[in-house]
Amino acid sequence: MRTNIDIDDDLMAAAMAAGEFKTKREAVEEGLRLIKRRKAYADLLAARGTLFWDDSDAAWAKAREEAQSLAVAEVAATPYRAKAGASRAKVQKTAAAKPAKRARGKSA
Repeated sequence: MRTNIDIDDDLMAAAMAAGEFKTKREAVEEGLRLIKRRKAYADLLAARGTLFWDDSDAAWAKAREEAQSLAVAEVAATPYRAKAGASRAKVQKTAAAKPAKRARGKSA
């Protein structure tokens, strides 16, 4: 988005020197990213003390089992969807091929 803004020259020079930016645009975009990141950090700090991390071997084993059961459930559901889609495509191909064969037969 193109925007014209009036920026303090001393502030821009200090920002460009501190970040070693080549253009003013790079400096401004990095400043906007920094503001966005600061908001994300504030949200993380707000969650302080509400998260629990269990780094025990039992917890990792349980997480692997849950991930594996989810993967098995996805694999079990996938062939049905793929098979239905493949048969539909096959029906469309055969339907499209039949009129072409008939057209050749009539002209011969």
